[in-house]
Amino acid sequence: MHYEAMKSNASYGAMAIVQLAYGGANILMKIALEKGLNQLVFVVYRHIIAMLLLGPFAYVLERKNRPPLSFSVIAKIFLLSSLGTTIHLNVYYAGLAYTSPTVASALSNVIPSLTFLIAVILRMETLNIASVRGQAKVLGTLICIGGALTFTFWKGRYLFKGFVHRPLIIICSTNSCELKHGKDNWIKGAALILTSHIAWSAWLILQAVVYKVYPARLSLNTLICFFASLQSFFLALFFARNLDLWKLEWNMQLLTILYSGVVISALVYYLQTWCISNKGPVFAAMFSPLLLIIVGIFSAIAFAERLHLGSLVGASLIIAGLYCVLWAKRRDNLVIGQPDDEKGFDDHKMQEISINETEMNSVTNETK
Repeated sequence: MHYEAMKSNASYGAMAIVQLAYGGANILMKIALEKGLNQLVFVVYRHIIAMLLLGPFAYVLERKNRPPLSFSVIAKIFLLSSLGTTIHLNVYYAGLAYTSPTVASALSNVIPSLTFLIAVILRMETLNIASVRGQAKVLGTLICIGGALTFTFWKGRYLFKGFVHRPLIIICSTNSCELKHGKDNWIKGAALILTSHIAWSAWLILQAVVYKVYPARLSLNTLICFFASLQSFFLALFFARNLDLWKLEWNMQLLTILYSGVVISALVYYLQTWCISNKGPVFAAMFSPLLLIIVGIFSAIAFAERLHLGSLVGASLIIAGLYCVLWAKRRDNLVIGQPDDEKGFDDHKMQEISINETEMNSVTNETK
């Protein structure tokens, strides 16, 4: 009993660390982008680091049970890399350049609802609209999407002057920040981030299909990182041909690359895998809004970021919609006799993909 209690407490601590790590990645990436880091160069370096870290483990631990690679499987993994890394990350960071880490963290909570909506459209998720659970899923999805639209298009007045009068960390001049984070660019940035999350949701669905034919997580992740670095390098030949963009020096850009490659793609990968395998994907998903709180508080103090009325209303709607979907999924598990904290990797039903990006995010990096 004492061991189980310690294990349960460790799961709570691990998921809190996961959200702190993602929050740090959002903040570091925002600073690095303002300092001149090219997003294509970043994606290439980040996934090369992750590939070099995970490759040896994949080779040693999965050499006996790794299935053979066919052309069909390679094509699926290539498409998987395009959606979940090349498109998702590059569009996401393009949006982050126009808005704040708080906005990016808030909009990440729409992923469960977007994934569920895409799965229903593709008829990969069954929906019983006559049941309370089905109605809760639909209502949660609509509330989430409505909250995202509110967050994107309605700024409203400021609710407070800010925790500090002047930012503790200055990443750009006041005039350039106001110009770049104006209403038009705010909408552009939020729209790009939402688009990236649509690609990520499609990645979740495709990943469930690919994993069934290639159930070697470490090897799959290594191949995804390989194709992601290759794809982004190809794009960089057209959009980042300046060799100065590829130079690595001891600065914030290098710190961001190392942090994302090592912490997000290695440490967070392990912690999420461990938590989901012990407590289930619903447990991991419950910590998703913590990212918004962490980044919001840090941004308010370090960057003197001010909260808009539309931001507060939109974020509240997104979180409310998220928990509607999570509640419905938890009821689904109880109906089919699967406890809420049962191991999350044992169930390969497509319903599992509608929980949260943290459920399948254990195969790759990500916050965003």
